[in-house]
This record gives sequence, structure tokens and C-alpha cells, in this order.
Amino acid sequence: MKKIVFDATTGESYEVDMTEEEIQRKEARRLQLESAAAAKALAEQQVNEAKESALAKLMAIGLTEEEAKAIAG
Repeated sequence: MKKIVFDATTGESYEVDMTEEEIQRKEARRLQLESAAAAKALAEQQVNEAKESALAKLMAIGLTEEEAKAIAG
């Protein structure tokens, strides 16, 4: 795997091979980002399910859908 290195003193950039440690850090970061994205998606899904449940319960006690949505947000 390659990386681009920029030399600020000369203004030149070039490609070099990444070290094994750099590759491992990059992979760890990718997995961390994927995990965070999955956790966020799960949290959003849980919030949406809770809202749907709240609406259903409010409508079950006789509120209209518009009233239930006004209360549930």
C-alpha cells in the first residue's frame, strides 16, 4: 500500500510504501469508523421505533394521528 508524502521545503510530492504499522493503524481506524457508523445507525433506528411505538399507543387511546404526532414530536 502506498502513501503520498509532500516535502514542504521543496514543494515536491512522491509516493512511498506504507510501513506495516501504518497499514495496521489505517485498518484499525477504518474499523473504528465503521463501528461508529453502525452504532449511529442503530441508535437512529431505535429512536424511530420508539417514536412509532409512542404514536401507536397514543392513537390506541383515542387520539387522532395529528394529535398523537403533535404530542410525540
